Amino acid sequence: MLIPSIDILGGRAVQLVGGERFELDCGDPLELAERFSVLGELAVVDLDAAMGSGSNLELVAELASRWPCRVGGGVRDESTMRRLLDSGARSVMVGTRATPEFLSAFPRERLIAALDFKRGVVMTEGWKTSTGASVADKAAVLAPYVGGIIVTAIEIEGSLSGIDLNASRALVESIRAAGFDGVLTLAGGVSSAAEVATLDAMGVDAQVGMALYKGVLDPADAFAACLSSDRPDGLWPTVVCDESGVALGLAYSDAESLKAAITERSGVYRSRRRGLWRKGESSGDRQTLLRVDADCDRDALRFTVRQSGAGFCHRGTRTCFGAVGAAGFGGDDRGFALVSRTTERRLAEVAAGEAPAGSYTARLFTEPGLLDAKIAEEAAELCEARGPGRSAEEAADLVYFVSVKLASDGTSLADVERVLDRRALRVTRRPGNAKSPYREQGNEAWKTGIH
Repeated sequence: MLIPSIDILGGRAVQLVGGERFELDCGDPLELAERFSVLGELAVVDLDAAMGSGSNLELVAELASRWPCRVGGGVRDESTMRRLLDSGARSVMVGTRATPEFLSAFPRERLIAALDFKRGVVMTEGWKTSTGASVADKAAVLAPYVGGIIVTAIEIEGSLSGIDLNASRALVESIRAAGFDGVLTLAGGVSSAAEVATLDAMGVDAQVGMALYKGVLDPADAFAACLSSDRPDGLWPTVVCDESGVALGLAYSDAESLKAAITERSGVYRSRRRGLWRKGESSGDRQTLLRVDADCDRDALRFTVRQSGAGFCHRGTRTCFGAVGAAGFGGDDRGFALVSRTTERRLAEVAAGEAPAGSYTARLFTEPGLLDAKIAEEAAELCEARGPGRSAEEAADLVYFVSVKLASDGTSLADVERVLDRRALRVTRRPGNAKSPYREQGNEAWKTGIH
């Protein structure tokens, strides 16, 4: 599939030709990441670090903490590697320091060897130093230590010249023959949706920069070109999910609706009855499109959306699946997602002066100190709980009050899940010792009120 590339020089997204000649200032990397994130994974490259002329490490780390990113450029020491992995980068691209000795200290599945080549020879040190080795030779050495390999054709990088598909196929076959069975990516010269689709059919991702920024390649066209359908009408079944992964319903897409959805960042589908269907156009229950994913067979889609209003279903419920409960939620609305939506709804009612009389949740939003006291109380009771049933009950109480706290601060349990997901990617672990007074007193600190 298509992987948009954000190359950073002096804090700005830029495009160079052949890694040397400045061509474009593409703007704010954060704004570009938000724009391209609908397509999934992004590639972020620190050109200053790659050239040894500076560093954009903190900016790269921020991008990796907010969006799914592979990052690279000048990663030549352990501290930089750990900083990027700990920030939440899905993987780190390593070129000059791509050696078994360096790579073996880090998780294989999160490492990508960057094999940039010129006239068939791999180059390092910002494309200035020849290794004397071919791509296949390097792949054979590094295969046990990396989960991915990206090959960049330096001579045509940024040229918009297109790629030699036969040569690319031969290169891919040589890498596979060298024993590498991980994720392959090709960069340099890719300039059409057809090329992206052909590479995808080979099991190779296309990392693209210049063609996107110059408008030569439309990302929606590139995404659609990789898809197929075995349906007589040529449509792609599209599973629509919310941010928590709850399935809201099933719709259908085609090339036109997919392009509109990606361009407008909204829920746009192909209705067999109504034609092009923009969800919420008549009902007001609109969707913000966050991400599009294709399934493994490239014949079905998943839209991850932020749903507003009553929900997705024409019956006025949030989902099209399951029985409708008394609160008006679909049967698949449960757990953290349900408690978050309930507290968020109550907060909106409080703000509008429409909270039900006697609502305890409304009290928590309006009575100073009550919420903090309840969080402390329930945390203490959870510490004292013994046995699975009791611990689950006390934890549920605490989660409810935490959800109210989060809603009052403009966030949610879904955001907490994302933080946990990012933390799970850390390779550097903290000691995790308790702070004073909890360290000295344990549960007694709660009982004595010194918290």
